[in-house]
Amino acid sequence: MYKRAKYTIRENTPLTTSVYRMCLEGDTQWITRPGQFVNIELDGLYLRRPISICDWDENSITLIYKVVGRGTEQMSRMTQGEVLDVLTGLGNGFNPDVECQKVLLVGGGVGVPPLYRLAKELLGRGRSVSVVLGFGSKAELFYEEEFRALGADVYVSTVDGSAGVKGFVTDAICEGNISFDYFYACGPLPMLKALSQSCEQSGELSFEERMGCGFGACMGCSCKTLTGNKRICKEGPVMRKEEILW
Repeated sequence: MYKRAKYTIRENTPLTTSVYRMCLEGDTQWITRPGQFVNIELDGLYLRRPISICDWDENSITLIYKVVGRGTEQMSRMTQGEVLDVLTGLGNGFNPDVECQKVLLVGGGVGVPPLYRLAKELLGRGRSVSVVLGFGSKAELFYEEEFRALGADVYVSTVDGSAGVKGFVTDAICEGNISFDYFYACGPLPMLKALSQSCEQSGELSFEERMGCGFGACMGCSCKTLTGNKRICKEGPVMRKEEILW
C-alpha cells in the first residue's frame, strides 16, 4: 500500500559530478522491502520522478539519483529544509528471505542504490554476499566502500577499464570466479538480459523504466512475461528471472 506524504530534505550532496545523495525526513512505515521506490512531485513538471530507495530507518529515507534531465537537475538544486510531496512505499521489492547461502548482487550505474539496503538485510540473515558494481568509468563510481563497510565482498567493472575489471558486470563475475546460488540485480535492460542469459542460477531482476503514474493506473511501463504483460511500477519493479520474456 502506497501513501502520499510530506518529507523534509535533510541532506542533498553530490557523490560524483552527476550523482547525488538526498536524505529525507518523514514517516517511513509504508516501506517494507528493499527495492521499493518513491515518486516525487516537482514544481512545473507534469509527471513525478520515480527514485529507488537506497536505505531507510524509522523516520528517514536515503535516495541516490543521477542528474539526467529537467527533473533530476531541479532536484540537485534543492536545499536542506525544503519540503517535498512524495508517493512512498511504491512497487514490489526484492525478497531477502529466499532460501540460499551465497548471494550475488549486481548493480549497474544508478541501479546500485537499492542493492545497499538489500545487502544489509541479507548479511543480517547470515548470508554470504558478493557485490558487483558496474560503471562506465572510475569517475562514475560510488558506494564501493559503503558496501565493503557492511561486510560484503565487492567487485568493480568499468567499461573503459579505469577501475576494476575492464568490461561489463558479466566480465567481473567471470574474472572474479564468484560462487553464488542466487542473484539479485538492478540496472539497464541490456545488463539484466545478459545476466539472465549467462547465469544458470535463479534470481530477481529490478527493472528501470520511465513511469507515468507509479502505481499501476496508466499501464505505461509494462513488460512481457510468461503470464502476460505486467506493470513494472506495480507488479515490479522486481520480477523473477524465470518469468521474463526477452
